Amino acid sequence: MARPEKPYRVYRGGRVRGGVPLRTKAPRTGEGDGDGGRYRGPSKPVRERKRWGWGRRVGVALAVLFLLVVVWVVASYLSFRGGVAKANHRVSARTKAALTPQDGLLLSHATDILLLGTDHSSSSSRASDRHSDSIMLVRTDPSHHRIVYLSIPRDLRVPIPGHGDSKINAAFQIGGPALAIRTVRHFTGLPVNHVVTVDFGSFKQLIDDVGGIEIDVPENILSNRFDCPYASQARCSRWQGWRFHKGKQHMNGQRALIYSRIRENRLNPSESDVTRAERQQRVVQATIHKLSSFSTFLGAPFNAGKYLRPIATDLSSWQLVQLGWVYKRAAASHAYHCRLGGSASSIGGESVIVPTQENFAVVHMVKGDSAPQPPPPGAGPYGPGCVIGDRTLGKGG
Repeated sequence: MARPEKPYRVYRGGRVRGGVPLRTKAPRTGEGDGDGGRYRGPSKPVRERKRWGWGRRVGVALAVLFLLVVVWVVASYLSFRGGVAKANHRVSARTKAALTPQDGLLLSHATDILLLGTDHSSSSSRASDRHSDSIMLVRTDPSHHRIVYLSIPRDLRVPIPGHGDSKINAAFQIGGPALAIRTVRHFTGLPVNHVVTVDFGSFKQLIDDVGGIEIDVPENILSNRFDCPYASQARCSRWQGWRFHKGKQHMNGQRALIYSRIRENRLNPSESDVTRAERQQRVVQATIHKLSSFSTFLGAPFNAGKYLRPIATDLSSWQLVQLGWVYKRAAASHAYHCRLGGSASSIGGESVIVPTQENFAVVHMVKGDSAPQPPPPGAGPYGPGCVIGDRTLGKGG
């Protein structure tokens, strides 16, 4: 009787030389069922796919995001630097020579920057008139996280070096930014380290490019009739003027430009040219705030260059970056709003503001030598003074 085949095989010699047999591939069709097939020795193990864990996925995503941010920042800076270079070319060597050299970095040292807004009237009779409609000195004080906006009324009568006494805005017309710098420095005693000249006609386009600005209008306004929006003379004769309601509102470039140009509020006859300067301050500050916002940063690689088209400045790209950082660190509660002024008078049939001694006290407030004080009672609509935060300077009456 035949002996049954054993269900296993016995290998003589014990352990087989070589690698220990590992998991093998399944036998090919027709080669047996793996039980009676001939042993072909060890085969390579089947590699199992490694699945990415959440930690690895998050790490890769963060690395990609960081790389995109770096590329975006570099592209934005290159576009911004190109726009700044063009803005620097628009400043004459004579203007640069009139400036007081900057003492240290803007990040750590007090800096005085003169902002000049050129005449932006659409009237053909004033097309060649080069008066500086807006004169403002901005002083940054990084050590105290403070920024000061000093408005200088354009009708303030001051000594213009080499030309006698006249309205301060005449300095720009006589000798351009260079003489305006010397005049402001001579009258205030403050060093003017940098200058920014803004073409308000093009400023309108800048505001539109950044998507408009938010302005908090302190009271209702009905302006005098200027720059009628209608083509028909009949409609313009019936038109009452520009209206602005009290409260926060979004303004496009045209609306913001009109707001900054209003000289007369028919709902409040006590308003003056000083009030107009305060409106210009709000427009400038709102524009700076929008330029430093995150939404503007997202479009910087495509728009940074054109944001600087209405501007001529000696500030380099690195100095403007420092200025932006200082502005961000100076909270709204640390913003000082000041103005020079005096008493209204008429000299040679021309309405002017004759400066008073209080202007020297305001300069000390700007420098931080004394606490800010509003215009004293009885100072009139042009009284000099300072306030902190979003408050208005009032009428000083």
